[in-house]
Amino acid sequence: MIPTLLTATSVFIIAFIATPPIDINGIRELVSRSLLYGNNIISGAIILTSAAIGLHFYPIWEAVSVDEWLYNGDPYELIVLHFLLGVACYMGREWELSFRLGMRP
Repeated sequence: MIPTLLTATSVFIIAFIATPPIDINGIRELVSRSLLYGNNIISGAIILTSAAIGLHFYPIWEAVSVDEWLYNGDPYELIVLHFLLGVACYMGREWELSFRLGMRP
């Protein structure tokens, strides 16, 4: 649970600070969304993804390089999947604790 949540948190922070610009609508017009590219905390975002890739699963091993992965899919999927895995681990931990304490529904 803790490693997945730490991974999600650290990738979110790194992406919010230093993610490169991406092509949102497929016409090679890059949109920056991180703090290093002139955004502030209000206008910074990491959820923006390419229209060509969308919000479906785009694993890093499918990309030719890390630059392509950042350009097309960016770390959004990595953050979301690790966060969901951490939440599932936490829920399993809570269930096991309640089972051992004898709390039956």
